[in-house]
Amino acid sequence: MFVRKLHEAGLTSEQAYTAGFVSIGLSVASWVVSVKAEARGIARADRWGIFVGEWAPTFFALGLALHTYERDALITPEKITGEPARA
Repeated sequence: MFVRKLHEAGLTSEQAYTAGFVSIGLSVASWVVSVKAEARGIARADRWGIFVGEWAPTFFALGLALHTYERDALITPEKITGEPARA
């Protein structure tokens, strides 16, 4: 149901995959910025990098779920046979 709502809201699997790759880049960028801008050391930078890095698997999982939903929405009995589905 959640995936259907995301799909109806206009989110596509490609957008979710893109968000996953962007979050990987943001993870590295947040680590670098934290190391250079804060005086709290590597441990703080590591926490920032890990925090942002945890978003990527979530976006990739949403991408897979949306891809499956999109694929299943394309393969319906009506589209295969050209006849309406029987109840």
